Amino acid sequence: MRKDTSWNKVASWYDQLVGEKGSDYHEQVIIPGSLKLLNPQKHEKILDVACGQGVLCRELAKKGSDITGIDASPNLIKIAKQRSSDIKYFTADAKSLKMFEDNSFDKVSCIMAIQNMDPLEPVISEMNRVLKPNGKLLLVTSHPCFRIPRQSGWGFDENRKLQYRRIDSYMSEMKIPIKMHPGANPNLVTWTFHRPLSSYFKALNSKGFAIVNLEEWITHRKNQPGKNQEAENRSRKEIPLFLAMLAEK
Repeated sequence: MRKDTSWNKVASWYDQLVGEKGSDYHEQVIIPGSLKLLNPQKHEKILDVACGQGVLCRELAKKGSDITGIDASPNLIKIAKQRSSDIKYFTADAKSLKMFEDNSFDKVSCIMAIQNMDPLEPVISEMNRVLKPNGKLLLVTSHPCFRIPRQSGWGFDENRKLQYRRIDSYMSEMKIPIKMHPGANPNLVTWTFHRPLSSYFKALNSKGFAIVNLEEWITHRKNQPGKNQEAENRSRKEIPLFLAMLAEK
């Protein structure tokens, strides 16, 4: 039986973590980068898949676009409606967007969620179906080359005085449990699915998409003063945290 990958059971905790405007990563990196790539226009119809409690939806709505958000978690959709009642929200599985007709949207976004969806192909297929011809799809995810749960981590080379990223496994696709808040409830997990870049490119191409832009985003955070501060800040600038892929139907 396939694992439940929705965040319904951790909705309240996630909302407390992210809040109205998102985490500092949302505010400083993810949302500005997503807005730049999506380039939302007035009256454009945009669908945000796995919208959570609507952080990106609210920012897109400020640009005058016609925004719809969907998420598999009824609890997160409830919170999204409470935070922004003027935006259309639906509880729906990304693999079955049957409430929308073909060619309904100018653009589709899926921010920091595609790595939590499995299987990938039906999701990409539905995104293609609801997009208008030449419509744009934006996927933003933790960088699959460098941020692999349980299979990557930081190391420090004392001889070279360099911080490096250790990668234990990359090409193999994996289903990985993530403890949401280990101290309070160590048995409560959600699931993430690691895939190499080639899997994303293959899925997009097979479902009728061409990638037209790709960006790799570094963290905005700086290390605190200490003996390794210079090396740590250098690694933050050199090893990206997020990957953004803009595809066209």
